[in-house]
Amino acid sequence: MSDGIGKQFMLETTYKYLSPSLQRQGVPQPPLQLPYDPSASVVALPVINGLPEPEMLLSTAIKERRTLRRYQDTALTLAELACLLWATQAVTSKSSPKHTLRTVPSAGARHAFETYLLINRVETLTPGMYRYLAIEHALLPLDDDPGINQRVTAACGDQSQIHESAVTFLWVAIKERMYWRYGERGYRYLHLDAGHVCQNLYLGAQGIACGVCAIAAFDDEALNSVLKLDGENRFVVYLASLGKK
Repeated sequence: MSDGIGKQFMLETTYKYLSPSLQRQGVPQPPLQLPYDPSASVVALPVINGLPEPEMLLSTAIKERRTLRRYQDTALTLAELACLLWATQAVTSKSSPKHTLRTVPSAGARHAFETYLLINRVETLTPGMYRYLAIEHALLPLDDDPGINQRVTAACGDQSQIHESAVTFLWVAIKERMYWRYGERGYRYLHLDAGHVCQNLYLGAQGIACGVCAIAAFDDEALNSVLKLDGENRFVVYLASLGKK
């Protein structure tokens, strides 16, 4: 059997094959966050500095964590959603324009993900697709078409936990943010960073009586198309459905 593309990828992203990064070549750093229309109406989120009281012990959250695919037909509060976003992408320190420090680790503090949210049941929010603006701690509405839930679900092989979730998180890689520093090896770090983010979602969800199902089975082209991503410079890496236990 000939070597597959996976083995070739691991070989060609070793240090001995890497060219000087764009950073070393003097190329300006990409922005810390995707731009958006300043006249757009955004949804301010409650200010959060931790998980709700009483906070669950970390050891308990780790021990009791389980993947959950069936959810109660109960809405999240906006504060609960804000807690989950705090756990997965909150900016705790900003050194503009160089980097942000967040509640999750990231290679070189690149934080190359934008968090998209398929909202189905969150109090005060119209169902649809949103993007989390981590620096502003706000939500940017993207698509309120009633069919967006079904289109995302279909692109993920009709997995029912997406359709029935209160919210599904979609982590979209912004390639240039990672590639600028690490070149081809940065593709490795994108996938590692996605794991850091999703694990925090699992643990944070425990504290608000929610369950999570991490999802990596999806039609890349179809899902990127639903989100209007080019699939090369911006693309979905990972998803996670979430709802009340």
